[in-house]
Amino acid sequence: MWALFIWVSLLLITITHWVYSWRNPKCRGKLPPGSMGFPLLGETIQFFKPNPTSDIPPFIKQRVKKHGPIFKTNLVGRPVIVSTDPDLSFFVFQQEGRCFQSWYPDTFTNIFGKKNVGSLHGFMYKYLKSMVLTLFGYDGLKKMLPQVELTANKRLELWSNQESVELKDATASMIFDLTAKKLISHDPDKSSENLRANFVAFIRGLISFPFNIPGTAYHKCLKGRENAMKMLRNMLQERRKKPRKNPSDFFDYVIEEIQKEGTILTEEIALDLMFVLLFASFETTSLALTLAIKFLSDDPEVLKRLTEEHETILRNREDAESGLTWEEYKSMTYTFQQFINETARLANIVPAIFRKALIDIKYKDYTIPAGWAVMVCPPAVHLNPDKYEDPLVFNPSRWEESKSNNASKHFMAFGGGMRFCVGTDFTKLQMAVFLHSLVTKYRFENKQIILQWEEIKGGNILRTPGLQFPNGYHVKLHKKVA
Repeated sequence: MWALFIWVSLLLITITHWVYSWRNPKCRGKLPPGSMGFPLLGETIQFFKPNPTSDIPPFIKQRVKKHGPIFKTNLVGRPVIVSTDPDLSFFVFQQEGRCFQSWYPDTFTNIFGKKNVGSLHGFMYKYLKSMVLTLFGYDGLKKMLPQVELTANKRLELWSNQESVELKDATASMIFDLTAKKLISHDPDKSSENLRANFVAFIRGLISFPFNIPGTAYHKCLKGRENAMKMLRNMLQERRKKPRKNPSDFFDYVIEEIQKEGTILTEEIALDLMFVLLFASFETTSLALTLAIKFLSDDPEVLKRLTEEHETILRNREDAESGLTWEEYKSMTYTFQQFINETARLANIVPAIFRKALIDIKYKDYTIPAGWAVMVCPPAVHLNPDKYEDPLVFNPSRWEESKSNNASKHFMAFGGGMRFCVGTDFTKLQMAVFLHSLVTKYRFENKQIILQWEEIKGGNILRTPGLQFPNGYHVKLHKKVA
């Protein structure tokens, strides 16, 4: 009896000590305030709760109100410092490779691949970045401009003959087909397999609770990745067996790199890179375009000003039938500096950016311990009322005096530091060219004025913790009378 009592007492002491250690992690300094949540789970369940609004996710908003702009938590078993502080967030980006390095939870790396570009560091990351810039750099985009305009014109013509179009899906299809053609020469009309369908399944479980059980959104997400990767791998192997005489896409360039003597590029890294590029281009840009068109339909004054800029380009053109030139594209100052910036601020395409502390870091009164994750929260920065008056209101004119076209302490829609998104200019090119064709050739009306938030069965995701799924928004296009 005494032995049982002793064993139960020891077990209770051990559990109590473990719970205390979990809630009060060791630190050579002072940790930010916050809660580590339940043992093992942390605050993961609260983090993944859906957010059906365009505001800062409740998980973040509630804790900022309680603890301040910097707080600690635990997500999927990992201690995390969450930053909604613009200065700390900017510091984290600028110290990449010195105090911090890119890091994402295992659930993310399982989805995007262990060798994805976000998980690589140092020389390997710079090497992949330079590869991507061969496609999305200045010269590549300049060559791509006519094709982007042609694609936009064809899709708009197609949509104008329909009763209405569901905008998010329609723009995603347009952008995915264009990107897949540039990357891997994929033609959905000639392919027996639907590559995009696998990415649709993938995105629906991207930010869901990580239960890899059949029927859950996360499981479907992993299956979508598996199927897409199988298709990409088969394409790569077939292309390697029968190389083309005249290289014309990014796959050709990748194959050349893989076959070089002493190369550091492997098939695994190349395929993970392709997967990430396809995902990032079609999901993020289609989201931004959908919201951009909604904003235009809700604000006649903004639509008028945007239209005036693009119709001025047409009036100043010597040949009315010619396509956009690079000089005309670069002249779209209102489009870029005000309209697209404001759209990106409110879209919050990237809801969270993760880094890992390489050393103990002192910031103000706090210490970020080595090995801890840091989560930068762009929505909290973009919707900060101290910086942006009426932050939830779409107001492009707030950028009139601003010089922030890329990354700054108060604008990080495309990341920051050395990992500033290499596809930013490609995204802006697609948006600007599509908007040019839309406002100069068509007028449009809402078929469903309220933007619906799709609840995905099995994944309970509306907007978590900032990623939006604006499905259900329909428009009807009408050609303008010349």
